[in-house]
Amino acid sequence: MGDAVPQTPWDIFGQKKHGVMTTDDLILTPMGVRFRGRRYPCTIGRGGIRADKREGDGATPVGEHRIVAMYYRPDRMAAPVPWAVPIRPGDLWSDAAEAPEYNHLVRAPYGASHEVMRRGDPLYDLVMITDWNWPNATPGAGSCIFIHQWRRPGYPTAGCVAFRRDHLYHIATQIQPGTRLVVRDR
Repeated sequence: MGDAVPQTPWDIFGQKKHGVMTTDDLILTPMGVRFRGRRYPCTIGRGGIRADKREGDGATPVGEHRIVAMYYRPDRMAAPVPWAVPIRPGDLWSDAAEAPEYNHLVRAPYGASHEVMRRGDPLYDLVMITDWNWPNATPGAGSCIFIHQWRRPGYPTAGCVAFRRDHLYHIATQIQPGTRLVVRDR
C-alpha cells in the first residue's frame, strides 16, 4: 500500500482549495464577516446576495473572491501593509462594460463610466480589490467587488462589502494577497 497523502486545506501551490474554509478567510455570514475568530459587522449590496450578478444590480456576488490588491489614501492614513498601493489624484476605476479597460484601474482623464478612487468622503480611504470579474472582465457581469469603509451601519453598498473604519484597517493589517472573501448563497 502507498503512503497516505495528508488532507490539508491547501493545494500543491500553497493556495487554499476551493470550498475548504479556514479562519484566515473572510467569511460573510448573516451576522457579519467572520475572520480569525472574530465577527465584524458589515454591510453588503442593496441587491442582496446573488449567484447571477450583473452590472448595476447592486448585488454582492456568491463565490470565493480572492484579495488581489489594496489601495489606501496616504494623506489620510498609514499603509496598513507593505504591499498596499497609494491612491493618487486622478486614479479611477472603470465600470464601463463596453470599454477595454472595464473593471481595471485607469487614470484621468477617462471619458467612459468610472468611479473616482480618491473621493472627498472616506469610503475609499482604504480599499481591498477582489478578483470578482477580474482581470479578464466579462462585459456586464459586474464591476469589481471592493472591500471598503461603510457609510454608516446598515447602509447598503452597490455590491461591495463595507466595514467600520477601525475594523477595516485591522482586517487589512492581517490579510495577504490571495486571502479569500467567501460569500455563500443564503
